[in-house]
Amino acid sequence: MLKKIFSKTIIHIILITTSLLSIFPFIWLTSTSLKGINEDIFAYPPVIIPQDFTWINYIDVWHRVNFIGYFTNSMIVAGLTVLLNLILSSLAGYPLARMNFKGKKVVFFSILATIMIPFQAIMLPVYIITLKLHLIDSVNAVMGYIGLVMPFAVSAFGIFLMRQAFIKIPKEIEEAAIVDGCNVFQMFVKVILPMVKPTLAVLAVFTFIGSWGEFLWPSIMLTKDSMYTLPVGINNLQGMFSANWRFIAAGSIIATIPIIIFFLMMQKYFISGENDGAVKG
Repeated sequence: MLKKIFSKTIIHIILITTSLLSIFPFIWLTSTSLKGINEDIFAYPPVIIPQDFTWINYIDVWHRVNFIGYFTNSMIVAGLTVLLNLILSSLAGYPLARMNFKGKKVVFFSILATIMIPFQAIMLPVYIITLKLHLIDSVNAVMGYIGLVMPFAVSAFGIFLMRQAFIKIPKEIEEAAIVDGCNVFQMFVKVILPMVKPTLAVLAVFTFIGSWGEFLWPSIMLTKDSMYTLPVGINNLQGMFSANWRFIAAGSIIATIPIIIFFLMMQKYFISGENDGAVKG
């Protein structure tokens, strides 16, 4: 009994310590954003709770930078990326899970193998293709958005996740839907997809976080300040306010709020859905 209690205590200590280490950068960022101009943010020992508490950094950075424009651009790009990933990953994962065709395993493992290829390795050819198709913001805003979204419109991870979710659905449900007069498309939309809502929510959360925080690709593709997404806009704060880390911290905190809100909206589906990828296929 004592051995079991001791073991659980050690596990909890490790988990709590890891959690505190993970969340500390966010706590420090929040603390810095709330410190007044008279408080030394580089003081030693570091002060977590602001002595000169103020919201003025958030107000100032909001008015001095085009946050509404950056936020709108990020929402458009992230929203389109999530939507396309949900649609395309579902359409690709369903036949890999439920249909039999020649070369099915080869196709699946080929898609899965692309997970090991980092985007940086294919970024140059993708960039050249994007330029040749004129999918850049110098043409117009619509083409700029398309250029930002298309390289991330579908992912091997999303296809794998949806395939694993579809595998769990009993075949009897499909047979019953066919008996009731559904064709394949109706069965997929009205019967199958509603049953994998948790997995769709998980994919939406991961895709949204990845798209919202994407910096490298937008920083390469975007040439107009009016088209900047939040990560690119926040990065410019370092040059604009190089001596005021309070503004940079406040801007970074503002940029994380949509991610937190989106996760909280999807939280009830998240825990059950993220286990679908662990099912043996």
